[in-house]
Amino acid sequence: MSGHSHASTIKRQKDLTDKARGMAFSKVTRAISIAAKNGSDPETNFKLRLAIEQAKKINMPKDNIQRAIKKGSGELEGEKWEETTFEGYGPAGIAFVVEVVTNNKNRTTAEIKNIFERVGGSLAGPGAVAYQFKKSGLITVEKSNNVDEQILKLMDLGPDEVEEQPDAIEVWAKTEELSKIKQQIDQIGLKVISTELVMQPTVFVTVDDSGKAKNVLRFMEVLEEHEDVQKVFANFDIPDEILAKADGI
Repeated sequence: MSGHSHASTIKRQKDLTDKARGMAFSKVTRAISIAAKNGSDPETNFKLRLAIEQAKKINMPKDNIQRAIKKGSGELEGEKWEETTFEGYGPAGIAFVVEVVTNNKNRTTAEIKNIFERVGGSLAGPGAVAYQFKKSGLITVEKSNNVDEQILKLMDLGPDEVEEQPDAIEVWAKTEELSKIKQQIDQIGLKVISTELVMQPTVFVTVDDSGKAKNVLRFMEVLEEHEDVQKVFANFDIPDEILAKADGI
């Protein structure tokens, strides 16, 4: 299983069992506040709408959502959050793109740098890693009993790609078409699990050793568990048989 697809599967599985609600609320609150800087109306601010959907998915109270919107739009005073992206190489030479929201860039930079260096990796300059990815929209759709029919219907909507995964169907779209295609999927009656803006790998590194695969996956988890980290993207390709061994180590 490769790249973002594998990372998405892990994330979906984690969402079902993750009990760290406080951390999840904190990250979504930041995402809402950052998005609200460009407008407090989710009908005209798609990024804000995505963040609110994420908040509802983890059962964040409506009052918390509204407070985060008002802080981001300037209606209420709050911490000054900023977005930044880190690029680097982790275990097995895998390229990582790490999106964060922080109120102290210097502190966060030092902490992310330390995480990379602990595994023998290193941060890289802007653009040194990002060229191996492209900005895309990803819509995850719940499978039905007739997956082939679902895939045909989804392909008719004109996305870039439609991929069946073990636990869902992934629909890839250009970022500017994401909102339209998501609406069309809703209209044809298919259930959308999640909608997000991602960095999709275009160049992959195959990890064919179970020990290295486990190190890569653990490194990704450590990054995701950092309070300031919003999203982590990587360009690994782990064959299914290696993944099965890594899970058992």
